[in-house]
Amino acid sequence: MKKIIPILSILMLLSFGGCKKEQIIIPKEAIRFRVIASSDSDKDQQVKMNVKKGIQKELYESVKDAKTIEEARNITRGKLEDYQILVQSLLNEQNQKDTKVNIHYGQNYFPEKKYQGVTYPEGDYESLVITLGNGLGKNWWCVLFPPLCSLEAESKEQASDVEYRFFVKDLIDKYLK
Repeated sequence: MKKIIPILSILMLLSFGGCKKEQIIIPKEAIRFRVIASSDSDKDQQVKMNVKKGIQKELYESVKDAKTIEEARNITRGKLEDYQILVQSLLNEQNQKDTKVNIHYGQNYFPEKKYQGVTYPEGDYESLVITLGNGLGKNWWCVLFPPLCSLEAESKEQASDVEYRFFVKDLIDKYLK
């Protein structure tokens, strides 16, 4: 029993040291995607999230086969009118037909963001920005190309079928029961 305690202590330190979440680093050549709510009201934030969910799949489907950033740029620029129509349709479904929509592709300002232990600095980045109404509310953003957000979303969907277990807990249960 005296030998097990030091071994378990070492195993616990090793296992907790390896529990760090995977960090997503945005490549220098990337296209971001951002949706800005009209205001911070609960209603406007919900509208923003519904628009994000509704257009995100279309955006990623559009650029999923792009091999270079130039291809992704050309595809995105060529579909701006389609995106405008889709966002307006999504707003109409939410009884927000009078909400103004501004879609801009190019260099756009992004505030600092901390996500999974990484701080992404503020600055102007190549991006597709959808501004709803007054554009004074909290925003949501991610990376359109390369498709980091869609990869992360897929991994979260797949993770729902995974059973997580702690090796150290299994050892303790095994030897102390």
